[in-house]
Amino acid sequence: MAGFMDWEFAEVMLQGYPGGRYCEDVPTDNTTPPDASEDSDAGEQAAPRTLRIAYVPGVTPGKWIRRWEERMPDIPLQAFMHDGGAHVGPVRGGQADMAFVRLPVERDGLSVIPLYEEQPVVVAPKGHEISVFEEVALADLEQESFLDVAALGGPEAALQVVAAGAGLAVLPMSVARHFNVKDTVARRLNGAPGTEIALVWLADATDEVLEEFIGIVRGRTAQSSRQPSAQPAKVKKDPKPDRRGGGVRKPAPKVAQRYAPNPDKGRGKGSRKKGKR
Repeated sequence: MAGFMDWEFAEVMLQGYPGGRYCEDVPTDNTTPPDASEDSDAGEQAAPRTLRIAYVPGVTPGKWIRRWEERMPDIPLQAFMHDGGAHVGPVRGGQADMAFVRLPVERDGLSVIPLYEEQPVVVAPKGHEISVFEEVALADLEQESFLDVAALGGPEAALQVVAAGAGLAVLPMSVARHFNVKDTVARRLNGAPGTEIALVWLADATDEVLEEFIGIVRGRTAQSSRQPSAQPAKVKKDPKPDRRGGGVRKPAPKVAQRYAPNPDKGRGKGSRKKGKR
């Protein structure tokens, strides 16, 4: 589309992204995160369990959400985007049970499962010389001016500065595509370190519901022996009836057994005296 980020090499840009496509059935950044401070009225029964998932821009958890809805229809899942500076904020603050974050994060008190690495791209103003290439090397951009994305307030603000011609920005491919800022062009960047997406949650909050979602994200099937939902229910066996009386068999009482003393105990072989004939 004229005037928007040049994605003519879309098949290149989709490499490195889980599933090779972008899901459209994921909540947008307008989704309001659950309020952890809301309490139910006195006397009402506790609301059913809801799994709350936060995710950073560029992550599209649609396929995992669909699998959850298929396997766990009795437990609703709420997903919302969090683009604040502290990626683990919703988990530590109680607004989310789990979160898809971009590493590194402060891991103290968290369980962290790295999932996949993101492909970096360089974003330049439209018409920049990189637009004639499918990909560029970081070493070929030594003379360029790169922006500090974090110092500018995040990816969206940095991309606006790029569009104004003030410099280039290096971002994860998925983030550049997500914001798709007008008058910019992005190309795959070789030689730059990639970023990594991970799933995090409070270490002391692990339960069967979280374990079920972890299994889905890791690709376990519904029949996997490691999935909590696939575990057979434990059935308590009834005691066997007593054949003699037809009732429940009772354990036999323990009776102390008495043994006659052995007169030969303690004597050597052949030590027994022989009587007179």
